[in-house]
Parts: sequence; C-alpha cells; structure tokens
Amino acid sequence: MDEDKSHETSMVDISSKPAVYRAATASGRIKLKKETINLIRRNSVEKGDAIVIAKMAGTLAAKNTSILIPLCHQIPITSIDVDVNLGGDFVEVSSTVKAIAKTGVEMEALVAATVALLTIWDMVKQYEKDAAGQYATAKIEDVHVVQKIKGE
Repeated sequence: MDEDKSHETSMVDISSKPAVYRAATASGRIKLKKETINLIRRNSVEKGDAIVIAKMAGTLAAKNTSILIPLCHQIPITSIDVDVNLGGDFVEVSSTVKAIAKTGVEMEALVAATVALLTIWDMVKQYEKDAAGQYATAKIEDVHVVQKIKGE
C-alpha cells in the first residue's frame, strides 16, 4: 500500500556535493510618490536615512535566510552587496550574494532585495498614505533573480 507523502518535508541532501563558488544577483522595485522619492534623495525622511537602513536590513536578511525560509540550507556567505538606486517615482534595490558552498545563494539574494524594499516601505509609509489612510501609490514589484553563477 502506497503511503501518502504529500505532506512530508525535508531539506535536500547536499552532503555529497562539492563546495564551489556561487553568486546570485536579485533585484526589485518599490513605486512611490515623487514627493517621497525627493524626501529620500534629500535624506529628509523622519525615521532616518532610508538608503543606509535598507542596505543594512538587506545584508542582515541575507545572513538570516535559513532562519526565515524553513528548508533553506545555512550557507557560509563570503560577500553581500546591496545597492539602492532612486528613479523618478521608484526605488530599485539590487543585491548580490557570494559564497563557496554546496548550494546556490539565489534565495539569499532574493531575501536581501525583498527585505531592503520592505524596509524602504516602512521608512516612508507615513508619506505614502492617501486621505483614506491607504497606500494608493506604494507597490513592490518585479522582484526576481537577475543572474546566478556556479563554479567560476
């Protein structure tokens, strides 16, 4: 009789895989009001420097991915770079994570970019609310893996 294993979970066994160079870059955007972008640009956000705090949050998030995503392996990260760029009505975040590991770092890059974007939202949410208290403009979008490298 076959057992139903549809609800079983386990980490992928990577014990026999060799540790090799891995890198991944992920990016995404948060759309905001132009006025909010100007506040960030002038470093006039009441909570503080949104760019610096978003970079720190992204870095911390990448380092803690295996805690946040239940079946992710803990990876010995060797480098994390979080970049924040301002457009006219958006903030773009790009994160690159590197490691010498048995599994890839794309989840770490995605988590870094996403948490950095969420941090920007938190930093500026008071400026984004409309008269009804809703976020008519603020929108996180297009979070994706830009590039994944293995073994170079």
